[in-house]
Amino acid sequence: MSETKSFVCNEPQRLDAFLASQLEDTRSQIAALIKSGFVKVDDKSTIKTGLKLKEGQSVLIELVEAKHTKPQEIDFDVEILYEDDDILVINKPSGVTVHPAPSVKEPTLVDWLKHKGIRLSTISGQERHGIVHRLDKGTSGAMVVAKNNEAHEFLSLQLQDKSMGRYYLAVINPPLKEELTIIEKNISRSHHNRLKMACSNDGKSKTAKTMFKVLAHSSDEKFQLIACKLFTGRTHQIRVHLESINRHILGDHIYAQSPKMDKSERILLHAYIIYFTHPKSKEKLFFSASLDNATKEFIDKKFDMEQINEVTNTSTILRSFSTTI
Repeated sequence: MSETKSFVCNEPQRLDAFLASQLEDTRSQIAALIKSGFVKVDDKSTIKTGLKLKEGQSVLIELVEAKHTKPQEIDFDVEILYEDDDILVINKPSGVTVHPAPSVKEPTLVDWLKHKGIRLSTISGQERHGIVHRLDKGTSGAMVVAKNNEAHEFLSLQLQDKSMGRYYLAVINPPLKEELTIIEKNISRSHHNRLKMACSNDGKSKTAKTMFKVLAHSSDEKFQLIACKLFTGRTHQIRVHLESINRHILGDHIYAQSPKMDKSERILLHAYIIYFTHPKSKEKLFFSASLDNATKEFIDKKFDMEQINEVTNTSTILRSFSTTI
């Protein structure tokens, strides 16, 4: 099954950026659809994601239904941190997309959950069963999944009132100058690059606040391990706020200043700690998700591991932020 949608371009811009502004799919998903031949401009097929559209041109896109994933194709494993009748807390691997979309060809986290026979809530729709919040494909770490609609609603309310949250770990370059840095800048879609978000005060921007705490410096002092506390949940928030002060996360080739310096095979951003109130017991819970091998190997080569083990202690990170969580 597929659905066809058509749009008219009102101002000159790239094809992929234009469709990204019209649809809910991510830019990478739209690029995949273009390259697969599902897009026409003025009734002519094109596979050029960067095609320059002119004002008044018509764009037609065929939104193909996400393909059914066969059980044998799900070859990744997911660490389960906690499970009961209402929730599942997992450590999402880097490189795994959270939920299906028209252009996503590989198995997703939702596919894995269904393959394992885990009961899931249905509030978010067929393709997003159980998903209360998401992580980018490249970002690893702690996620909570709802097993029923009552738990989903309760957790969603915590997302809205900020009583649910996460602490992230990231390796950045160049190092921050201050031990504690708070950035409070509005974020909206970049006017110069539709693939990116940017700090802005335009009418479409939303408030965003992030706190960064220095944990350790690399042996050559070129890199820094930091903890990040989100007070809001904007797209790419950590990456955008770091870019606004000329820092970037290793392995991030969208916001990176000098990608050639990166020796990491993935973006070194990890949702390390998640906290929330349990939907049934009403107990406040904290879970930490261990780093994957790629991140561990990079840190082991560049940092003093004795110091890293000390500063990444969960209680140490929670105490290091002078804020109520």
